[in-house]
Amino acid sequence: MTTPVALLTAIGALVVGAVAGYLVARTRARREAEAPAGPTVAELLMRLIRSSNSGIVVLNRFGDLVLHNPRAYELGLVRVNQADARARKAAEQVVETDEPMEVDLSPLENRGRRQPEAVLGEVRPLGDGFTVVEAVDHSEAIRLEAVRRDFVANVSHELKTPVGAIALLTEAVLDAAEDTEEVRRFGSKILRESTRLGTLVTELIALSRLQGAERLPDLNVVEVDAVVREALGRATLSAESADITITTDPPSSLLIEGDRTLLVTALSNLLENAVAYSPAGSPVTISRRLADGMVEIAVTDRGIGIAEDEQQRVFERFYRADKARSRATGGTGLGLAIVKHVAANHGGSVGLWSRPGTGSTFTLRIPAHVRTEPADTARKVAPVRPDTTPERTPRLVATGQEVSGPDRGGNL
Repeated sequence: MTTPVALLTAIGALVVGAVAGYLVARTRARREAEAPAGPTVAELLMRLIRSSNSGIVVLNRFGDLVLHNPRAYELGLVRVNQADARARKAAEQVVETDEPMEVDLSPLENRGRRQPEAVLGEVRPLGDGFTVVEAVDHSEAIRLEAVRRDFVANVSHELKTPVGAIALLTEAVLDAAEDTEEVRRFGSKILRESTRLGTLVTELIALSRLQGAERLPDLNVVEVDAVVREALGRATLSAESADITITTDPPSSLLIEGDRTLLVTALSNLLENAVAYSPAGSPVTISRRLADGMVEIAVTDRGIGIAEDEQQRVFERFYRADKARSRATGGTGLGLAIVKHVAANHGGSVGLWSRPGTGSTFTLRIPAHVRTEPADTARKVAPVRPDTTPERTPRLVATGQEVSGPDRGGNL
């Protein structure tokens, strides 16, 4: 039988529980009411417009700005709180026809180095006299297309020259079939032009691989001295023909990680370039050293040198500082472009110091191989040789930037 005390205790517990539940629910409701509400659809749309990489402008029927995003300012679509006149005129036509249209919104004048060169806009109707203008920067696509057209034009021209020469020389050989001396003379010219054509095709293939998506061979540990020896062997014949002596510094025992074939090709191109632009009897030198974790292989000549305004362009495809001399020596105009891309694909760079009438120094910089031998053994294998050459300020142009520092190109 339940006692009055127990009954009162139970009733009290129920009352306390009810009051506590009410207070908890009220507190939760108050917190939910005070908590900030989530973004509305309109706010999300505004965030989307502001973060868009396209310039977006909304105009009313009078061409007045209703809203726009920061990108519209960057592309020149909006200036001084007013839409571009071309966009406003296109918007009037869209309101009349109710059909979208494209409009060229490229800047009419150069307002700065970062100014976009090609901007294309699309104007669409929104109804009730409102229109939206969406502008996209196509500068990079236009630039790449221009580079592609120039490349195709240059390749076509470079291929036509030896092919045309071979055809004419072959006709001359046929006409002089009875004259042994003439046949030999024309035959040697055919051989020279066919060799030039083969070299051009080979370098075009190599350059396309370096610039394209084709995967480069796995990088291995390569001896710098072996690369120098092989490149020197390739350039010996042309150097002897030009009465030029190529000298090297002592072996260095330096190691790098890379593709030996590509590295030899790059250094051979630097040597061939030095020989081609040097007068007979002048020297060409090769030097090696380790500096700041990079192996530097420098090729120095006492040739004609390169003007300062051309030093940024010599690594472009088919660009020749001296077109007459390059063609006379059979140059393709691709050698230095290959050197630049070989260096870049190995995580390095190529530097240039030059002075007209004095000579040039091209420095190939490739990350050194990190040895796993003990420190004392590593020092014996690859000592760091002191730099005894005078300091100069080269122009490192492989990355598109000028970097100041001491040059290891030898004495000019």
